[in-house]
This record gives sequence, C-alpha cells and structure tokens, in this order.
Amino acid sequence: MDNADIEDIFASLGPVTIKRLFGGKGVYHRGVIVGAVMSGEVLLKAHAETAPQFLAAGATQWTYEFRRGTTIAMPYWTIPAAAYDDPDELAMWVRLAFEAGSRAKAK
Repeated sequence: MDNADIEDIFASLGPVTIKRLFGGKGVYHRGVIVGAVMSGEVLLKAHAETAPQFLAAGATQWTYEFRRGTTIAMPYWTIPAAAYDDPDELAMWVRLAFEAGSRAKAK
C-alpha cells in the first residue's frame, strides 16, 4: 500500500505523517500515532474502551509471535469491512484511533 492510499484513509483527520515502524509503517496525526500498516493491511489504534467496539464490528486485533512462540496482542485493529464502503463510518473509526492514540500519549 502506498502512502497516498494511506493518506486517503486518514483524510478525515487532516494531514498525517507516515514513518517506518516495526518493518511496516506508522501513521501519525499531530504527533500522535493513530495507526500502522503491516503486511499491506491498515490497522487502527485502540484502547481498553474502544477495543470492544472494534471486536463487535468484526475487526481483528493485530498479534505477533514473540520469543518461544509467545503471542503478543497489540493495541491495533483492522478497519471494520463496512467502513471501506462508507466514508462517514471510516471517519468515525479513524477519529476513535486518534482518541486512543491521544490517550496513550497523555500517559
């Protein structure tokens, strides 16, 4: 996925910065990480309050295998499929990701 496609997904926030992250790309808005792109898949930042919303919408959480086969669940979720067909819904998920990123940065 190229940077122009990523910028389109996050356009409702305004300008984003895209940087290398864990062998993929990190997506930042106003210095706050809001998402990541891993293996060509866009993931949105979530926190304890919004993760259940992602799960209920059919999104899946990003996990990776750590040493000795330990699976680590990261606070990033796929974009719910329905959001790709509805710009307003996509904007809502992207805003939730910004809120989650802002909350994490404040800690």
